[in-house]
Amino acid sequence: MKPNILVIAGHDPSGGAGIHADIEAIHDLGGLASTLITALTVQNSQHVRGFQLTDIDLLERQADALLADYDFQAVKIGMTGSLATVRFIARLLARLPGVPVILDPVLAAESGGSLTRESLGDAMIGELAPLCELLTPNLPEARLLAGDGGTPGATSTQSVADCGQRLCQRGARAVLITGTHDDTDQVSNHLFRGTGETQSWHWQRLPHVYHGSGCTLASSIACLRGQGMPLEQAVAEGQARVDHYLRAAWRPGQGQHVPDRRTP
Repeated sequence: MKPNILVIAGHDPSGGAGIHADIEAIHDLGGLASTLITALTVQNSQHVRGFQLTDIDLLERQADALLADYDFQAVKIGMTGSLATVRFIARLLARLPGVPVILDPVLAAESGGSLTRESLGDAMIGELAPLCELLTPNLPEARLLAGDGGTPGATSTQSVADCGQRLCQRGARAVLITGTHDDTDQVSNHLFRGTGETQSWHWQRLPHVYHGSGCTLASSIACLRGQGMPLEQAVAEGQARVDHYLRAAWRPGQGQHVPDRRTP
């Protein structure tokens, strides 16, 4: 059977990130994406211009309808946008015990522009992280979450190791910190676990900036976990899939490249 993955994230009208990216990655891996759209954004491949949050009552009714019909093998969480949405998601996850949950703690778009109305870092770590199997922040997001509650615009010089250890101390069970924002020849991604174990992967840095790579990674890992793949293997395979998608990326507009989420 196809794994049924519940995706909770925002909609990107440009088709590069958010729900579009999630559906494409999950479909390519052989899964079905059921979606709860937390917000409609105003963005393109160049910049985020704004967003409108989905009413919580509507999300509640959509979730009730889905859970009355489907069983889910994994959950992927992307853009939350507000404290009320974070708390809705926490209530929903309590109804899915034992289901692997992958949280991509979106605070801003790769192209620039905030995707939250509040400082959500403390809520994500305090209320969502304990319910999730894995967090997949990039290093700037990890620094915000580990250091100051996720306030957009804040700066930090914490190392990758410091961030990973701090996030695990704050309640995350496992954290994959991606190195896409580093100024290095390789992209180094580091997995930290609450047990103290660590693992690293190194990938060739490709020449462009990509719209939706983080969404694609988290959704790929969620789908692989939904297929029953162990977490460490799903993390490794998910990265390999994203590397493949990025190598085939193209530039549909005037901004960032969009991954081609298809396996030949």
